[in-house]
Amino acid sequence: MSQTDAGRRGENPTVPVLQVRDLEVTFPSEAGPVRAVRGLSFDVSAGESMAIVGESGSGKSVTSLAIMGLHPATTRISGSIKLSGEELLGRSDADMSRLRGRKLAMVFQDPLSALTPVYTIGDQITETIQAHFDVPKAKAWSRAIELLDLVGIPNPRERVKSFPFEFSGGMRQRVMIAMAIANDPDVIIADEPTTALDVTIQAQVLEVLKKAQQETGAAIIMITHDLGIVAGMADRVTVMYAGRPVEQGGLDDIFYRPRMPYTIGLLGTVPRLDATDTGPLPVLEGNPPSVVDLPPGCPFEPRCPMAIEVCRVSEPPLLATDGPGHVAACHRVETVIQESLTHAEIFPAPTIAESALAHVPRSERPVVLELTGLKRHYPLMKGAIYRRRIGTVHAVDGIDLELRTGETLGLVGESGCGKSTTLLEILNLGTPTNGSITVLGKDTRRLGRRERKALRRNLQVVFQDPMASLDPRMPIFDIIAEPMGVHGYPKPEIEARVSELLQLVGLEPSHADRYPQHFSGGQRQRIGIARALSVEPKLMVLDEPVSALDVSIQAGIINLLEDLQARLGLSYLFVAHDLAVIRHIADRVAVMYLGHIVEEGSVEAVYSAPTHPYTQALMSAIPIPDPETERSRQRIMLTGDLPSPADPPSGCTFRTRCPTYALLPEADQGRCRTVEPVLESWGEDHRAACHFARPLTLV
Repeated sequence: MSQTDAGRRGENPTVPVLQVRDLEVTFPSEAGPVRAVRGLSFDVSAGESMAIVGESGSGKSVTSLAIMGLHPATTRISGSIKLSGEELLGRSDADMSRLRGRKLAMVFQDPLSALTPVYTIGDQITETIQAHFDVPKAKAWSRAIELLDLVGIPNPRERVKSFPFEFSGGMRQRVMIAMAIANDPDVIIADEPTTALDVTIQAQVLEVLKKAQQETGAAIIMITHDLGIVAGMADRVTVMYAGRPVEQGGLDDIFYRPRMPYTIGLLGTVPRLDATDTGPLPVLEGNPPSVVDLPPGCPFEPRCPMAIEVCRVSEPPLLATDGPGHVAACHRVETVIQESLTHAEIFPAPTIAESALAHVPRSERPVVLELTGLKRHYPLMKGAIYRRRIGTVHAVDGIDLELRTGETLGLVGESGCGKSTTLLEILNLGTPTNGSITVLGKDTRRLGRRERKALRRNLQVVFQDPMASLDPRMPIFDIIAEPMGVHGYPKPEIEARVSELLQLVGLEPSHADRYPQHFSGGQRQRIGIARALSVEPKLMVLDEPVSALDVSIQAGIINLLEDLQARLGLSYLFVAHDLAVIRHIADRVAVMYLGHIVEEGSVEAVYSAPTHPYTQALMSAIPIPDPETERSRQRIMLTGDLPSPADPPSGCTFRTRCPTYALLPEADQGRCRTVEPVLESWGEDHRAACHFARPLTLV
């Protein structure tokens, strides 16, 4: 930040803009006091970015709300939080309201919930400005337009009059950032600001955050579970576990020289876009402890392979390691340093069964799913009393896919590209608008009721949200047994199979009488997998099965799916927006855009040299948990949002956002506008639909 900025702020450059010391946050509960944050200390200077990482329940968001003064009155908070040297703890809500939005700003995880739906975007930004400054409405309105332009909202003079529901998720998050920087704050807290966004929109939002920091000189506290984002955004990192910091240091220290086994485990469990090893992922076994009544000793001890007797007796303090400003809370720090232990040595990857089909060529395996020219169009209707058709929604517009026995096909693309519609068409086993769906050799257009029910037994699904997909009123025995009852399994066989399935997915059979709320997120997803396996299917559709899970739990689910596939000869249609997960688990990948497949082939061919500009943009947007790689990576930023499938562009549907199109001469642009590209071969098992495709190495 410039001297002018520092002077304008009235800052002392020797004093951090935010100082947190020995922060303790405790909530009352029926089970006892919940010690959500225990002894957290850190400093953040102007223009600096600090990331707080850790699993769900580690105290990250609780810390942010304590800084903002947003906890209820029943919360007990102690320690010290100083903003530019002034103490915040103990201030009244009226005092904090004068700081919130002025010196302290927050970007929340869900922008739709954070924005008021009945007020325009402009009204909400001007309210933020006028709450702290006595300026005319017209001046505040002009400032709102400037802010929308700054964060990349197209046509800001018109969009400032729009309501939140008229914006996409990524645009709403940009509005939240615009509101956060409206009054030139000293500190911006971003609490999981990209969790629900597509990777391309995520990349845009992160760029906007960086630009906002450059404009305001603010300190940023980034709360996230995505270590790739941390590698590209942070200067320093605080790792939290069971409510307390267990490691703190500079970005390179944490990523290249971690000293706490928990940090080492977190970094090792993340699937990487640049990884070539597709073996099983290291796993952090177990779950974080409850912070209601912590036992003595290190909270991480039950999950730590390096634990010794002293770890069970006393909780280690944060002590200096071998780097300046690098501290870790572990009794075994010296051992980690002296022996240079890696995650592979501390958390060895589990053994996964080898598939009987591993050495069978793909061409010799039976086809379990085939889509030929699949189309699903919906009528676009208007009118409440007299309904009339005014157009057509081209949700899926002619795709060909093939999945063979024992194979995993990854289906990727942004929200609205047609992935979910494709899944529904397959799962419904009905008649599409056009084209055909063949499951296990049977054309779904010709199925009778009895044949359709029999085929459903071989086609099962695992949903994205494990809690929403399990009936909270049913014990897990009944949840897993229900599909078997529908398909006529005898009762003695059902009881034996439920116990067998629980063991197969790594759960205790004795817990069969418990309800879903008694299990963690990862365990609930295992229950969903057990239910899908109950009727011995041959094809499983996996709809974002790990996106709602912590990275440590995600690794265990990915390993489980690979192991089950090898043992049972399953075929997976795996839908995800995380291309790093797809690289690890899939054999082949298909990239969708606006109802079309724009690139498909083997994972190795597509990832090593993506040829379609859209695939290249998707891959460049995936953050990699490696600071050096993030600093030097080539980024391809897409502008704008996905066009409406009710009014797709002519010719190449991607041309309105394509960075290649913008550089073409007029004659070539005319071809893109008028001629729809078809999938053409770019090598063995690799095709792309682009008139001007070219291979590009990104990582």
